[in-house]
Amino acid sequence: MDIVNSLAEAYASRYTSPDDAFLAEIAASTAATHAHAHMLSGHVQGKFLEMISCLLQPRRVLEIGTFTGYSAICLAKGLLKDGKIHTIELREEDASVARANFNRSIDAGKIILHVGNALSIIPGLNETWDLVFIDADKVNYTQYYQLVLPMVRPGGLIIADNVLFHGQVLQQPVAGKNAKAIHAFNEHVLQDAGVEKVMLTVRDGLLMIRKK
Repeated sequence: MDIVNSLAEAYASRYTSPDDAFLAEIAASTAATHAHAHMLSGHVQGKFLEMISCLLQPRRVLEIGTFTGYSAICLAKGLLKDGKIHTIELREEDASVARANFNRSIDAGKIILHVGNALSIIPGLNETWDLVFIDADKVNYTQYYQLVLPMVRPGGLIIADNVLFHGQVLQQPVAGKNAKAIHAFNEHVLQDAGVEKVMLTVRDGLLMIRKK
């Protein structure tokens, strides 16, 4: 199911600042070579992440789910001079592509790539996060949220991707392992009185969560 009308998507892209040449190259290369290229954040969402980062001016950013590195490069654009983004990718093949992209980025020195299971890696990072982007395996979204929330500073943001999951969360009953996991995550955040939240119908749905 298409959540956003394709004409509206194209219209939104037209009136969104264009990707720089490097991000456009990453997007094109991913589309041409990756079997799951649809997982890339893409132009409008990427620019949204970049703008949020630039507004927040974070010192520490965590990304769970690197893919080919596009979104991490967007998020790195708003980092303070001494800022760092830690990004975690489970699959070595995707991590290798992301690593090569990061090495060519003007923010290469600010991006730290971790390869492996995020649930094992995150506790060892010992950071206080200003901004967290969750875009990894859907069945663990609630676990990721519970793990990182205590490490997010008051006023900090968590952004979760794919919270509409191709419209499957709108169906009654919700069916499928991933859709059920996303619906359970959305319900969990809804019940959390310690955060403010707003769900946005950008691409496949973004849930913005601000820690009180």
